[in-house]
This record gives sequence, structure tokens and C-alpha cells, in this order.
Amino acid sequence: MQIERIGTVRAALGECPVWDAVGNALWMLDCRSGQLLRVDPDSGATREWTLPAPVGSFALNRDDEVIVALKETFALVSLIDGTLRTLARIDDSHPHLRLNDGAPLPDGSFVAGTMHIHRQDGEAPLGGLYRVDTQGNVHRIAQGLGVVNGPVMHPDGQHFHVCDSAQRKVFRYRMDEVGCLSSPEVFVDTDALKSAPDGCCFDRDGGLWTALVHAAAIARFDANGKLDRRIELPVAHPASLCFGGPDLSDIFVTTISDSGRLTASGPLDGALLRIRGAGAVGAPRGRCRIRP
Repeated sequence: MQIERIGTVRAALGECPVWDAVGNALWMLDCRSGQLLRVDPDSGATREWTLPAPVGSFALNRDDEVIVALKETFALVSLIDGTLRTLARIDDSHPHLRLNDGAPLPDGSFVAGTMHIHRQDGEAPLGGLYRVDTQGNVHRIAQGLGVVNGPVMHPDGQHFHVCDSAQRKVFRYRMDEVGCLSSPEVFVDTDALKSAPDGCCFDRDGGLWTALVHAAAIARFDANGKLDRRIELPVAHPASLCFGGPDLSDIFVTTISDSGRLTASGPLDGALLRIRGAGAVGAPRGRCRIRP
């Protein structure tokens, strides 16, 4: 197994890696600076777009467009001229609340959740989990999650997984064909691993991979939520990961140098990493198809 740095990216808060099979490129965010990056995995060449910071997450949408979760709004952004079209604003507003991680769903919609930090003991989190349907309408589909990370659909198309990093748990829901969630249960509790779970993805065998953001590693959990693989990394705070490459056998990992709460100053902190030879193949993830 080989771990290498891709290009010269040094993100403050590297998040939301997305593999673009059509363009053979890796997309990612530096959430604190509002930079959307497209990285050639072979040459390391990088193209940048500047978005209103902070940015929580994004997904590719159509050929020359992305959907982004900004602080309190969802918007479509043209990759041709940077034009931003706001779709909707979430219901809650607070200085310590913002939209965070998100991902496309199989029907072409987009789902993203919020993070509500610096809460008092016993204070319920604002916000929740939101779905942007293919017509651009926004609906809240879950509440009670403090720091949403890693939302991802299981390859079976029926189960939806999402982390609450504040609780150090990964939850599993049933999701119906219109995006409604039910039957929540704890799938994984990572507290024993001395870390919160962060970004997530599935391999084609149904294994859930997550970044152990406080433990300098990524981990795989089997269908029963049992830890069966752990890969140590040369960074302090891996934030998210995805499978990529022509056969989806590479793992790309985004990392943190200064998230505002977590800092690290090692030579690879903030870098984009690629893991080759991990022995796993990713489950394909589609694009959004949002057309208001």
C-alpha cells in the first residue's frame, strides 16, 4: 500500500472530496476560504473557484454547474462564469450554526446537514438534515443532529447513513423513494476509537469507510458496524475521503491544517492524499440532477 501527496494543495479545512469519472479529476473544498478545487490526480494541476465562505459542501450538478451548501443557503453555481443562483435559505439562523457536509442521492437530489457548535449543556441543536429535490425545493428531513458529517446512501439504495460528529456516532436510517427517513439506529459508535467520525463513503461490498478526524486514520466498518480495517495516515486530522481513479480502487483523503477548532502544522497537514493498493473498490456515486 502506498500513500502519496497529490499536487501542492494545502487547505485550512479540506473537505468533501468528489471523484469525477467523466473528467478523470478530483474535486474538493477548502471550506474556510471558500475555495472549490479541481485537481488532476496525475499532474497535480489545480483549478480554483472562489465561493462565499464558509462553504459546507457541494456536489456536481449537470455538466458545468455545482450545487453548494453555504452558511445558511443552498445555491447553484455556474463553473463557466461563477454566477450564483440562490435556491433557498434554511429555517434557523444563529452565529454558531451553518450548513456542513452533503452528498448527492440516487434520484439526483442533494442532501446536507448543519453543524451547531458551542452549545450549552442540554441545549438542543438547531438546524438538521435538509434535502434539495430535483426541482430545487428544500425540505428538512431530520433534526437533533449536532454536527452532520458524511451523509451517504448505502449501495443497496434503501439505507442512508449519516454521522453526528458531536455524538461520535454514525446513524443508519431507512430512506424511501421520496427521501423520507425512518427507523433511525446507531450503526457505529467511534468513541472507543478516541475520535469522532467525519466524512464517509462506501465500497462496493457495502463497507462504510470514515475519516477518524481526531485519530490520524481512516477506518472501515462491515455490514454489522464492526471495525475490520484501519489505515494510519501521516496527518493529524483527516477530514473526508472518497474512492476514485479509473477503477475506483484509489482512496483520496482531504485533511485539515486549521479548521478553527483543530490545527496541525506537519508537512502533510492540509494536503490532498491518495492511497493506492488498499485492496478495496468504491461504490459509484452519481451527480445531482437539480433543475429548478
